[in-house]
Amino acid sequence: MDKLRITGGRQLHGSIEISGAKNSALPQICAALLTTEPVTLTNVPALSDMDSMNQLMQHIGAKITKTSKHSYTYETRDVKSFQAPYDYVRKMRASYYVLGPLLARYGQCDLSLPGGCAIGARPMDIHIDSLKKMGADIDINNGYIQAKTQGRLKGTTITFPKTSVGATFNIMMAATLAQGTTILENCALEPEIADLAGLLNSMGAKISGINTKTLTIQGVDELHAAANEIIYDRIEAGSYAVIAAITGSRITLKNACPQNFELPLTIMQQMGVGIEKTGNDVIIDARGKALTSHDITTQPFPGFPTDLQAQFMILALLAKGDSVFRETIFENRFMHVAELLRMNADITLNGDSEAIVRGGRPLRGAPVMASDLRASF
Repeated sequence: MDKLRITGGRQLHGSIEISGAKNSALPQICAALLTTEPVTLTNVPALSDMDSMNQLMQHIGAKITKTSKHSYTYETRDVKSFQAPYDYVRKMRASYYVLGPLLARYGQCDLSLPGGCAIGARPMDIHIDSLKKMGADIDINNGYIQAKTQGRLKGTTITFPKTSVGATFNIMMAATLAQGTTILENCALEPEIADLAGLLNSMGAKISGINTKTLTIQGVDELHAAANEIIYDRIEAGSYAVIAAITGSRITLKNACPQNFELPLTIMQQMGVGIEKTGNDVIIDARGKALTSHDITTQPFPGFPTDLQAQFMILALLAKGDSVFRETIFENRFMHVAELLRMNADITLNGDSEAIVRGGRPLRGAPVMASDLRASF
């Protein structure tokens, strides 16, 4: 069993270099399937998810060249498989990003249905329904999504029934090689969407409306070689910002890109934490600060990110007063509460979507279980 032993109570200092965003790197790796020419990505984070995606890409037939610790070139001239097997997809849900590119370029893809997710349901119905509207024939057999097209996908207007980052990624990639124009409405606004769109446009795609709820994609016959630097991870930056705040420290976050997590930084300021922005860097200064409570409701970007909810709950436990946390994205994202109660936290759950956090009660060290990534952090 993997364990971390943590001795608390220390003030921290220094600077932290923020990594590339995994949620941006993963779909961009899959975008390399849209062309026979090489696609080079830099600032790729050194994470196991990257290794898993690279293994799937190699299974499909991609040639991958690692040019530095954080730089890879992908070339998919000779694709040998159109299947994303269960053994790959079960390790990482983001494997489903191969569906749109394979279907758009080759007219077929067999994708294992993603397994369960600890923090809640992430259904594939939006992806499937959208591709069907573009002319794909899709069946689900033996645990696989079996998708085929007769010729190219067809451009159409698609209104997502709810905002979905994954569906926006997948259908945007599929639409780049579709015949005609595709209009995607109710798209996600996360910065990672714009980062992928920038890569696709540099490959020769014609995507307009970037950073708006409506994307217009004019299909092209083929895409070509390109290079892109992955944006920095706003969730990692926000997590380290919380570490500085809860330890009463002064820490500089290098390449934090504050414009990508403005609301969390604003809330920290309102709670009493000092925030200084210098270009792409952010200085968090909580030395001698008295924290006050703040209510938080998770929302799609540019609202408060669900991936920072657990971290900010720790901050609220140290603040004076009560805070109400409302989770609107995932139904199982309060699993950390039971573990915090073991550390003497005072938290009351109202169903699956609301937690009342009473601050100012001293926490104590205790053995706890790690659930999802963000709660574990």
